[in-house]
Amino acid sequence: MYFIDVILPIPLKQTFTYSVNKDEAAFLKPGMRVAIPFGKSKVYTGIVFQVHDLPPVGYETKSIDHILDETPIITSQQLNHWEWIAKYYMCSLGEVIKAALPSAFLLESETIIKLSSEKESDESSLTDEEFLVFEALQHQSSLHINDVRSILDKKNVVSVIQKLIEKGIVTVEETVYEQYTPKLKRYIKLSQQYTSEENLRELLETLTRAPKQRDVLMNLFMLNSQTKKPISSTELQKKSEASAATLKSLIDKGILEEYFIQHDRVEFSGEASSEIKTLNEAQTKAYEEIKISFAEKDVVLLHGVTSSGKTEIYVRLIEKMIASGKQVLYMLPEIALTTQLISRLQKYFGEKISVYHSKFSVNERVEVWKNVLAEKAKAQIVIGARSSLFLPFKNLGFIIVDEEHEPSFKQYSPSPRYNARDSAIVLANLHNAKLLMGSATPSLESYHNAKTGKFGLVTLKKRFGNVMMPEIELVDIKEKGRKKQMTGHFSDRLLEEMYEVLRNGEQIILFQNRRGFSPVVECTTCGVSPQCPNCDVSLTFHQHKNQLRCHYCGYNMAMMQSCIACGSETLDTKGFGTEQIETELKSLFPNQKIARMDQDTTKGKHSYSKLIDALENEEIDILVGTQMLAKGLDFRNISLVGVMNADNLLNFPDFRAHERSFQLLQQVSGRAGRTKKRGKVLIQTYNPYHQILKQVSVNDYEEMYKEQLEERYNYKYPPFYKTIKIIFKDKNLNRVQKASTWFGQALEMQFKENILGPEPPPIGRIKNKYIINLLIKIPKKQSLDKTKRYIENVQRSFNAIKEFSSVRVNLDVDNY
Repeated sequence: MYFIDVILPIPLKQTFTYSVNKDEAAFLKPGMRVAIPFGKSKVYTGIVFQVHDLPPVGYETKSIDHILDETPIITSQQLNHWEWIAKYYMCSLGEVIKAALPSAFLLESETIIKLSSEKESDESSLTDEEFLVFEALQHQSSLHINDVRSILDKKNVVSVIQKLIEKGIVTVEETVYEQYTPKLKRYIKLSQQYTSEENLRELLETLTRAPKQRDVLMNLFMLNSQTKKPISSTELQKKSEASAATLKSLIDKGILEEYFIQHDRVEFSGEASSEIKTLNEAQTKAYEEIKISFAEKDVVLLHGVTSSGKTEIYVRLIEKMIASGKQVLYMLPEIALTTQLISRLQKYFGEKISVYHSKFSVNERVEVWKNVLAEKAKAQIVIGARSSLFLPFKNLGFIIVDEEHEPSFKQYSPSPRYNARDSAIVLANLHNAKLLMGSATPSLESYHNAKTGKFGLVTLKKRFGNVMMPEIELVDIKEKGRKKQMTGHFSDRLLEEMYEVLRNGEQIILFQNRRGFSPVVECTTCGVSPQCPNCDVSLTFHQHKNQLRCHYCGYNMAMMQSCIACGSETLDTKGFGTEQIETELKSLFPNQKIARMDQDTTKGKHSYSKLIDALENEEIDILVGTQMLAKGLDFRNISLVGVMNADNLLNFPDFRAHERSFQLLQQVSGRAGRTKKRGKVLIQTYNPYHQILKQVSVNDYEEMYKEQLEERYNYKYPPFYKTIKIIFKDKNLNRVQKASTWFGQALEMQFKENILGPEPPPIGRIKNKYIINLLIKIPKKQSLDKTKRYIENVQRSFNAIKEFSSVRVNLDVDNY
């Protein structure tokens, strides 16, 4: 007997063993997919983990349904990496696989019901609902479980189907659907019998009464004589201005033949590569230092100020690496950034680039996956967001983590809650590859690692072309408000600069880290403001749709005319978001083109690139946006950046609030004056004497680093202590409080004062679930493995308590 251990894409810790015959055992390898029965009636796609001959203890093995792959789609190095992620971030391997594989690879079972052929059915014994299903099956051979739901207009139809099965009227079969379909492109050619000239002449004479069909043929000859390439049906239709019906009738007559060629969805179109720019003196020095650092260290941090030309250094390093035939992974935190970078890199590397992120369709992602696995030239350089880390690299030589400080590299939900930057370091290690991190404002952990010699450190202090760092001015809006010098949310200083910039034909970016029109609507008579029924937050007013929305669960309602509590019509909006700034701008600058960039305006697949292109082509004069704007974008003609209100960043209950504020404000400022002229940044605040704002205004990263590091040391936070956050959620407040207290006490027995909480977060209820957090601080000298093992033991005992069975417990390792 032979067996295979299979990993299922579900949150269970162990692998499952299935029996296979001798031939299957010889054919199967780790990393292949198999369709397997699981539970009573489910069919899952599992990943083969290992093949062996040891029967499992405690249960009878089932046999597999069928094998889905000829060769493994997952490499052994990937499996090693995923095992590390599962172990380090305390989740199951199945959850990592679900996050890593494009969903088209993970087939789901679909229940199909058919009429039973064996038994004559007695219709009189059926209930109304059963008869409806039976009648539908008279008209079509099979029904999907969703069809039954729509016929009966109810969700739970399993009991009805179960009764029909018991009565022997229907049978059920589970079929597995392979979801990935290669894109086929339709091409047209002339049928074989008409290739000789005589037959062709005859054919054209017979078509004198069908001028449109004749046109199509003439155009086909013309295209054939111009190019030796296959001619696609769309091209032929366009050229001859014919309808699809005309083509179809020619194919039906046998005059034309259609054939299909598999076509990649992810394609490069554009000019071939151009020369790589020569580096300036500062860049050359940094480039040489990076090479020297790589001789000693595998990970190097490049700390280069905004607009210092880090990308050109990356390009030079990529060029060197691909010349040796190795694969390169270029990771970015934001999809918006990838769109801008692709066009820059394509100029240099043409079609060696593939792109991989969540705005791509499933089929596009499967194609990139297959190209990387086959080590195709068109996937030698992969640009992607954090999920690109999971691709099946076989020959990875170099990883770039750009903007490494970005919180977007950390996945918060669902599990695995991994940090892509840290996981990339492990991936590079597995492949013996080098990793370069780049940032103008590195995270404290990375900078600390570089300073203490764990990573190499290279600094680039000058902007490209020796452009000066932007001049940063703090505007006290408390003072301005008192002196009546505010117009809406704009101080006279900001407006003055804006008029000046627009007169010079340059562009402006305004930053406000809140979307919507205003975060609170309040009745001035009784003080009541509408709250979300599912979360502990007030509803945000969106003027564009005239509705109130919850940004946590998506609940929305129409904007009210009068107060829900006292009925008076004295409603007032408090606070402001990007939408309100956009509205004010339209009345202040009626002749300028104004655009907004936030989650509401960038929902579509190409919406990012459209906005960025419009800004680059100077079709937009003023762009208002949330922190999407701060992510390393490179615009040539922005000379003014305005921060509408810096205070809501600073006063956030989080130990990283000051570091994040510094990074965000510094990055936003870095969008100004990137070419010849020095840019200007105006930061509006109620507290211009705040330490962080002063450090931002003089661009003093070192000072901020020293100060924050001292605070972190005193209060036992990273980089001196590791942290693990345990999040409890339940619909019942009493139960979740009790559960978290029990868990906290169990941990305190071992870790004493290094446990913080249980405490509710700033927003204590989301989607009708109450949330309570526990934080564990782990000193450097304490074993991380033993700590995790202890937490898992406590969790096991916790799961055995019946009273807490409904409480969801999530573990978040390195929760920053």
